[in-house]
Amino acid sequence: MKRMSSLAYHFGVKLRFYPSSKQKKIIKLNYDAQRFVYNSYVGRNRTSYHAKRYLAVKQSNAMPFAFSALNSYEARLAETVVINHELLAKPKNIRDAYSFLRVKEIDSLALANAIQNYHKAWKNYRKMGHGIPTFHKKRSDWSYQTNCQYPKQSEAYLDNGTARFIDAKHIKLPKLGIVRIAGFRKLIKERLLKQIPTRIGTVTIKKTADDQFYLSMQLGSDTAFVKPYAKTSSQIGIDLNLDNFLTESNGSMVANPCFYRKAKKQLAHAQRVLSRRQRRAKQEGRNLGTARNYQKQRLAVAKLHDKIRRQREDFLQVLSTALIKNHDLVVAEELRSKNLLKNHAL
Repeated sequence: MKRMSSLAYHFGVKLRFYPSSKQKKIIKLNYDAQRFVYNSYVGRNRTSYHAKRYLAVKQSNAMPFAFSALNSYEARLAETVVINHELLAKPKNIRDAYSFLRVKEIDSLALANAIQNYHKAWKNYRKMGHGIPTFHKKRSDWSYQTNCQYPKQSEAYLDNGTARFIDAKHIKLPKLGIVRIAGFRKLIKERLLKQIPTRIGTVTIKKTADDQFYLSMQLGSDTAFVKPYAKTSSQIGIDLNLDNFLTESNGSMVANPCFYRKAKKQLAHAQRVLSRRQRRAKQEGRNLGTARNYQKQRLAVAKLHDKIRRQREDFLQVLSTALIKNHDLVVAEELRSKNLLKNHAL
């Protein structure tokens, strides 16, 4: 069976699904476990780095070719470096060290992906020069990554892996079991019916701040997922503006829909109510996580923000699809609208 990276075509699919109360607890458990492992790598590597640096500076100040004796504090630092190195040397060591990571509901591939993401973050830092891995904070939106495996299969399909489609309305996921999905893309349906070899790679399970659950799957195949558009022999250039969204080279303009401005008054009112309930809960000494009125209003604010995000995303998808379908070449300048807004003269 071919590896995911060796397949000719890759495609991403995002589906909404509806987990049960028990499945929601498992998702939260895997999110917490993945965050704990990632933060453990960040914290322990930081501690080892500062300890090694302190010991190196102390040794450099000593006489050459002579090792000075370590006091109790320095001995503890050296011991910490050794313990951290042994714990982080192999991915399975951290799981063996903490018993709560060996609960059967926790996906071992989720922990492996957390370690892999940590190393990727360092790799990107060395490549770009910024973005040192930092601690992942506890958030109202959860997400974790797992992988689809094909242990005994000679060929990968959409319905024979550890993450697989059951029918048009259900999908089976590792540790979660069968969940109900919303909608069924034509592309997935055709590949299931015709049994076109398609491999499922990384699977990301996410809960948004407004309590909606989404499933993102990376697909790979040697058969193309989409057909190329017909040639139109048309070319166009676009220019981003501040007065409108963009102006095309043929003179037509696309107005800025201003979704945020239209919802600004409603959003401001909802955020004032949220701030008032937060202040009241703190004065009464209640935890915000268990304050019902606060959580109810937080959800209302999150839904307003998500509505604006979806409106913007839909607008951009419809506009970009229309430009791509009707033109063979689309030219745009490399321009950042945020930087334009910083200029007081515009």
